Amino acid sequence: MKRIVLIVALFLVATTGWTQEDAKAKKILDEVSAKTKEIKSMSASFVFSMVNDEMDIDETNAGTIKIKGQKYCVQLPDLGVEVFSDGATIWNYMKDGNQVTISNLDDEGSELMDPSSLFSIYERGFRSEFVDEKTVDGKTYYHINLFPDTDTYDVTKIEVEIDKAEMMIHSATLHSTDGNLYGILVKKMETNAGFDDSEFVFDASKYDDVEVIDFR
Repeated sequence: MKRIVLIVALFLVATTGWTQEDAKAKKILDEVSAKTKEIKSMSASFVFSMVNDEMDIDETNAGTIKIKGQKYCVQLPDLGVEVFSDGATIWNYMKDGNQVTISNLDDEGSELMDPSSLFSIYERGFRSEFVDEKTVDGKTYYHINLFPDTDTYDVTKIEVEIDKAEMMIHSATLHSTDGNLYGILVKKMETNAGFDDSEFVFDASKYDDVEVIDFR
């Protein structure tokens, strides 16, 4: 579940001041950072994938995400997964079992669980590398690789593609140390949408006979 939320959040990557930075990559990421930080809220539809060639796994699922400051809501209906966070508490709901677990966000064990933390991911030990620029179906994308300087996040590499015209993340692929490739492809994005704070809190009254497990 943590990995799912992490990769769903990756389209928000915004970076400045990378260690051992590639000059071209840094310039591009600085522009993405400046534009992203102007956004107060956003929603997006995406395709989430997990691939493991050794285990013959190739799964694809559609989902949506809403973000308002440090608050977020991720929904993956095909997996029966919903995640809510009001910036302090996180609710993980699994339709299979009709169960929700509640914990403090600080107890989740990974700063990357909070999408807003990605605005300063550079402070946590990543270096960037410009790979290439390519055009697909009339759109041009920058391809940049991010490499962790530590083993904090259990990844060996994160590949991001940035829409050159929009200067926003188009896709990201996370190479996990567990052998899996986790990917996200942004299909549609809307910025500065109006969301009520209640949309980022799990409402048990909407789920009949839901089992609540509170770890706080």
